[in-house]
Amino acid sequence: MTPEQLLRDKLRKIEALFAGAATDGERVAAGAAAERIRARLGTAAGKEKAIEVKFSIPDMWSRQLFVSLCRRYGLHPFRYRRMHRQTIIIRAPKSFVDQVLWPEFEELSAALTAYLSEITEKVIREEVHGETGEADEIDEPRRIGR
Repeated sequence: MTPEQLLRDKLRKIEALFAGAATDGERVAAGAAAERIRARLGTAAGKEKAIEVKFSIPDMWSRQLFVSLCRRYGLHPFRYRRMHRQTIIIRAPKSFVDQVLWPEFEELSAALTAYLSEITEKVIREEVHGETGEADEIDEPRRIGR
């Protein structure tokens, strides 16, 4: 499997975990997992009032992932005029946000970040320079009069 295929498989498994899949067959069916999560959202919406929740996600890739995840589950991410681009607001039941949406986002974001980091480091190592570590740390030069 290619690294991209491995990432896609991992993302499907994470989604299945948050959908409450009971069998391996269910874990493979990512579309069914998304439907189960939407059903959980509907159940939560029937039991509790939707609240406005504000998120601040400065990383462009993570923000794009979060917005897409919200839309996938039928939520409408937005921000008010003059808010920073990193601010995202949704209206959803608190239990759904706390138990499903945010934990799933964190898992997906960690997997995606690891993948992007690995690919970026590989390209830099192969195309720019073989050493990709941080800059060396040295002592500051002594100052005159001290």
